[in-house]
Amino acid sequence: MPESIIAVRGVAKSVQDASGSLDILRDIDFSVSKGETAAIVGASGSGKSTLLAIMAGLDTPSTGQVMLAGQAMFDLSEDQRAAVRAQHVGFVFQSFQLMPNLTALENVMLPLELAGRSDARSAATAMLQRVGLGERLKHLPKVLSGGEQQRVALARAFVVQPALLLADEPTGSLDHATGAAVMDLMFALNREQGTTLVLVTHDRQLAARCDRMLVIEAGRLSEASAQAV
Repeated sequence: MPESIIAVRGVAKSVQDASGSLDILRDIDFSVSKGETAAIVGASGSGKSTLLAIMAGLDTPSTGQVMLAGQAMFDLSEDQRAAVRAQHVGFVFQSFQLMPNLTALENVMLPLELAGRSDARSAATAMLQRVGLGERLKHLPKVLSGGEQQRVALARAFVVQPALLLADEPTGSLDHATGAAVMDLMFALNREQGTTLVLVTHDRQLAARCDRMLVIEAGRLSEASAQAV
């Protein structure tokens, strides 16, 4: 059986509101193998983005555990979880999350510099050229189109060659044609690097491009999805 890069075991998440306890996730259990692509789909408010945040150790479950690259994430401190993320995980967000005061090149260099890489500038330049932005190295995000900003975000995510890429509605802020081009690029980079990809989306057509589709309904993996894992 292929080795898992990430395993979600019995994860539940509840929060308190004015009416009492609200269950966001209930008994989520699945794993994703190295090199696999998996889509988490569900309606707005179904809990899919919360699940992705828990998988990354950015949010904590009420119960359950996440094993990421062999580490039990919620046995670790917040700083230790951050160190695991820095070593193994890349992120792509709907809102791009670029540093507005940094150029495209500086945004892509940032994770390499944080990792102490001496080749940060050359590696970032090569990755921006790979995503078609070799002429935009010195541009700030505010003068880039949405599609260009998301390509900078892809370059930043892939430049560190993460074992796992987590993408949260990566085309949500883009028009259909631009979003399709960005996703073509993301899947191409994913194949080139052999990265494991977990993608949150409400777009079933996009999700169908992944090896597996995990459907969340009312905080649970649906029966059909549970059988598939």
